[in-house]
Amino acid sequence: MVVEFLTFRVPVDERLQWLDIEEQHWSRFLARQPGFIRKEVWVPEVDLNADQSPGARLRVHAVIWWESLELWKAIPQDQLDAVSEAMGPHEREAVCETFTVLRET
Repeated sequence: MVVEFLTFRVPVDERLQWLDIEEQHWSRFLARQPGFIRKEVWVPEVDLNADQSPGARLRVHAVIWWESLELWKAIPQDQLDAVSEAMGPHEREAVCETFTVLRET
C-alpha cells in the first residue's frame, strides 16, 4: 500500500468553498479509480489557532491511500488534466510526497 500526501495552500476564507469543489471533482473522481482505498483531508491543529495571522493558516493536506503505486500511476494523464481543468480557479498546485506503508496495526 502507498500513501499520496498532498499539501495545498488554501486561504482560510476560501477553505470551505475549496473543500466543496474539491469533493465534487477530485474526491469523486479518485473514488472511482482502481486501487483507491480512501482519502482524508487534514488541517494541522496549529493552523486552527485563531491567534495566528491569517497568512499562517494556509495548509491543507489530502492523504490518499492506494493499493499500489502501479494502480495509482495508471490513471491516464488526460483524465487527470480534465479534473484539474474542472476545478477552474479553485485548482491549487500541491507539494506531493509518497509513502510506502510498512506496517499497519
